[in-house]
Amino acid sequence: MPDGASTAPAFRVTTRAHAEITDIAAREGRPAAGLRLAVEAGGCSGFQYKFGLEDAPAEDDLVIGEGVGRVFVDPVSLDLLAGAELDWAEELIGAHFAIRNPQAVSACGCGTSFSVG
Repeated sequence: MPDGASTAPAFRVTTRAHAEITDIAAREGRPAAGLRLAVEAGGCSGFQYKFGLEDAPAEDDLVIGEGVGRVFVDPVSLDLLAGAELDWAEELIGAHFAIRNPQAVSACGCGTSFSVG
């Protein structure tokens, strides 16, 4: 395996999530913006997902997608998102970005906080 190559499963973004990012950016008047996804310490379970629009990725970000609807993930967060999937969910409680993360051994009721084993 080449130096720097990763054996971690890839982080995926669904077509539905890319489309919603595009819609949100357009509504905010920032049609070229992408979604920043970060994992930070905190929340009721140990780690929490943070979302926000950014106009450009940082130099060391993984950029998922091209053009509109891109997702920016920093390398530290990417380690905690290996094998996970970002989707857009519309449920009775409301519409939101949902992350299915196989590394999460427990999660809080709101779905934005998790712990790893």
